[in-house]
Amino acid sequence: MTSFVDKSCQGLSATGFHRIAYREWGTGARTIVCVHGLTRNGRDFDILAADLADRLGARVVCPDIVGRGGSGRLANPDNYGYPQYLADMAVLLARLDTEQVDWVGTSMGGLIGMMLAAQPNSPIGRLVINDVGPFIPRQALERIGDYVGQDPFFADMDGVEAYFRSHYAGFGALTDAQWRRMAETSSDAQPGGGFRLAYDPDIARIFKNSAVTDVDLWPVWAAIRQPVLVVRGAQSDLLLADTAERMTKEGPRASLYLVPDAGHAPALLADDQVTAVRNFLAHD
Repeated sequence: MTSFVDKSCQGLSATGFHRIAYREWGTGARTIVCVHGLTRNGRDFDILAADLADRLGARVVCPDIVGRGGSGRLANPDNYGYPQYLADMAVLLARLDTEQVDWVGTSMGGLIGMMLAAQPNSPIGRLVINDVGPFIPRQALERIGDYVGQDPFFADMDGVEAYFRSHYAGFGALTDAQWRRMAETSSDAQPGGGFRLAYDPDIARIFKNSAVTDVDLWPVWAAIRQPVLVVRGAQSDLLLADTAERMTKEGPRASLYLVPDAGHAPALLADDQVTAVRNFLAHD
């Protein structure tokens, strides 16, 4: 398996600098950036990143968005949001010193990728969007808002794993080993024993500060010109079937890959999902 190196760079918010941690797989000339969902971190892509580095000969970069994983926390939680995330990713792209990158984004990471791809002179080449799109129904956001920002304490890793199995069933039919690994890579050991989730509970501030409404980003979608693959969990309540179908007919006219046994969002761990992403990115 291709080796990795853990690195970091500095982002800037209104209250100072913060660490942007990222894991870099491979050393190829081509660069692929993989960005996780709202409460997740870059370790979600370990399997996919190793595969893409091995099979495509690419350099694959998996950052932790600020407030998650090994990245810093913001002094003012009101700054958690897409303007900060986009600014941080611009810093990361500058650090990577390349004219073009391909992008794989799950949920929040997919929205960041869409927003970057829609910009004039965008460095995004090919774009993979995992279970998110230009329309997000209010009900799905309310469901997420019900658990984001919780700060549960777990006495042991079994408790962490049980939490993930319950709250992230939409990831699909994961093996016991995959659930355990997700628990281990998504929790922080506490000094006095036990574990907490590996994200700042204050990332939920965006859900608390304003009324939750439907999200309509169709104008962003219309501005994207790059080739796009959309991965959708068949039971997803966030990327609705009619939204995904419309994405194949408007804007960049995306290709669609359906994961039958998943909701929001397919974990990109199963061989068929990894293969679908790799095959799409393998094209020039």
